[in-house]
Amino acid sequence: MNDRAPAPGGLTLVQELVNTLDLASGADALDTEAGRGAFGLAPQDVDAARELRESLRAACLAHAGHPAHGPVRELSELLAQGPLLVEVDGATGAASLVPADGSTLTARVASAIAEALTAGTWLRLKACEAVTCHWAYYDRSPAGRSRWCDMGVCGARAKMRAYRARKAAPGTSS
Repeated sequence: MNDRAPAPGGLTLVQELVNTLDLASGADALDTEAGRGAFGLAPQDVDAARELRESLRAACLAHAGHPAHGPVRELSELLAQGPLLVEVDGATGAASLVPADGSTLTARVASAIAEALTAGTWLRLKACEAVTCHWAYYDRSPAGRSRWCDMGVCGARAKMRAYRARKAAPGTSS
């Protein structure tokens, strides 16, 4: 939906999952075999993946300072279904959190979030504030205050609505 660079590291998985639903058109990539295949999902896994997706979207909206777009299950409750293990490299002693079962989407998402937490990038994965969009994007702005997935589309529309509202307000000179 936009031409921003993808989120870094494992957050790309989270971003891509959130962006499987185009709110404007209603098209859901998880309805297609190719869309499910991108996440290693079987048809019976789609409902759980959608629930995870919408909880992730709510977290991305919260990162941008917005309330959830609707009722969703707590993300921490869903991620508890994808336990992580501490893996220590015998040669270097480096430690990381890895999925206990890497075949599940929930475990891979939990691992990606854990990685992003340690890298300090989790809070920069946001959802566009446009109610017809809520597309996930990675905020690379210096101050971390981006509001829209694409300034040329969602941002321009919001600014035009604000401009028209100001012009239509009583007492505004033309």
